Amino acid sequence: MRPSTEPMRPASAPKIVFILGSAPDAVRSREWQRAPFDAIVAINNAWRVRDDWNYLLHAGDFPQSAMPGPELAVGRKIHTASEYVPAQNAYGGFVYAGATMSLTSAYWALHALKPDVLAFLGCDMNYDQAGPTHFYGYGNADPLRPDVTLQSLEAKTGRLMISAARQGCICVNLSHLDASRLVFPRVDIEELAEWSSSDAQLRAGRVLQQVDETELQRAEIRERTLGYYFPSGEYWLFLDQIDGRELRCLDNLWLAALGRKETTPALECSETVWKIAAAR
Repeated sequence: MRPSTEPMRPASAPKIVFILGSAPDAVRSREWQRAPFDAIVAINNAWRVRDDWNYLLHAGDFPQSAMPGPELAVGRKIHTASEYVPAQNAYGGFVYAGATMSLTSAYWALHALKPDVLAFLGCDMNYDQAGPTHFYGYGNADPLRPDVTLQSLEAKTGRLMISAARQGCICVNLSHLDASRLVFPRVDIEELAEWSSSDAQLRAGRVLQQVDETELQRAEIRERTLGYYFPSGEYWLFLDQIDGRELRCLDNLWLAALGRKETTPALECSETVWKIAAAR
C-alpha cells in the first residue's frame, strides 16, 4: 500500500501527468505516493495497478468484462475513440503518430491536460524478451501486429517527444527495464519528485536544441505531401492509399531528426516528395 500521508507539492512544481501502461514493471508504481502526479492516465488494463487513477483510455476492442466496475468509475473519466481520435488528429493523425494506445493516450494527454511532464511507466513496448509481456501475464501486444503505422516504434516515440517539447513538455521514462522502445530520457521517481517547473522547461528546451532542424523539416514536409490523414481514425479502411515504403522513409527522417541511425538496410527513398513541397 502507498503511504497514507501525502506530502504537499510546492507551488513551483511542474504539472506532471503519469501515463501508466501494462508492462511487467508497472506494479512498481503501487509503492509510489500520489505526489508528484497531477493526474494518472491508465491505459486498458492498467487501471488495476493503482486505485487512484483519474482517466482510463481503452481501445475499441477492449472487452467490457475487463472494464472497472461502476463503483470504481465514480469521480473518474473513461475515454473512448470519440474523444481521443480528435486529440490525435490535432497532432497529425494515427498514420503519422502511431496507432497503439501508449502513443494515443500520450497525444490525448498533451491535447487535453497540457502537462509540463509526461512520465511513462509500463509502456516500453518491448516484447522480445522471455517471460510475461504484461503485469497480469500474457496479453496481445499492439506493436506486434502487422500494422503499417508501427514499423518503427522508436521513430514514433521520437515524434511524440518532439511534439511534446514544442508544447513545453518533456517526456520521461520511469521504467527500470533493461530495454525499451521509448526514446525518452530515463528518470527515477525520486528525482522527478524534486523537479521544479523550470527544471521541466529546461529539459524540454534541450530536446529541441538537439533536434536536427533540416531533417525535422524534411519529415514534416513529407507528412504534408503524402497526405495520409483520415479524420475518422479508421486508417485501416484506406490501406490501398498508404505506401508502407514511404512511411518507412518517413520514420527514417524522424530518427535522423533525433540523431539516430536506422539499423535496417537503407531504403531508396525518393527525394522528389519533399523537394517539390519545399519549392511551393
